Amino acid sequence: MPKSKRNRAVTLSKTKKKGKEQKESLVNAIREAVELYGSIYVFSFENMRNLKFKEFRDQLKSSSRFFLGSNKVMQVALGRSIGDELRPGIRKVSKLLHGNTGLFLTNLPKEDVLRLFNAYEEYDFARTGSNAAEKVELKEGPLVEFTHEMEPFLRKQGMPVRLNKGVVELVSDFVVCEEGKPLSPESARILRLLGIKMATFRLNLICRWSPEDFEHYAGGEDDSDVESS
Repeated sequence: MPKSKRNRAVTLSKTKKKGKEQKESLVNAIREAVELYGSIYVFSFENMRNLKFKEFRDQLKSSSRFFLGSNKVMQVALGRSIGDELRPGIRKVSKLLHGNTGLFLTNLPKEDVLRLFNAYEEYDFARTGSNAAEKVELKEGPLVEFTHEMEPFLRKQGMPVRLNKGVVELVSDFVVCEEGKPLSPESARILRLLGIKMATFRLNLICRWSPEDFEHYAGGEDDSDVESS
């Protein structure tokens, strides 16, 4: 009987080697990009959505490059002090890489970058554990947006429903979520069924570095609803 691939032993030395290679690759890629692009920005993100981010990144790939990864590794690539910084003043960029942040290197004019980032917003369904943006309460009565086949599923989500002549009916008022409180798995599923999007994916500029100057913008990290990548 063939052995399952899942049960194969992986030596720790191999995983360590792979991790080291990935870190070195990121460091080298950032250092090469610094030589190619005129400006470096640090940005933070809220409610990261990988597909949405990829679309935004692809729109700018002809003039820019994004980096997401370990903040410490990105700091090493740029340098963290006067003695090891890659370019004069670039250590200031490193100091702002903490929390949910990334690097954006570009040849676009500053005005274009500010306009693109400030205008960027994508709405999506909130995930389990994220805080509800508002209170959602369903009133007693028929729920015409749901078909009768969904009645068992809705009951499993904790909703007090029944079928009345083939129509899903709420037998009492039901609070799906409370503003500011974390969403349960059931609440997140119900909001999705209702088509209510509470998560807003945003990219916030924190600073800009160029060989001529350095600007620190208002903004910072946010750790809400982040999708691991």
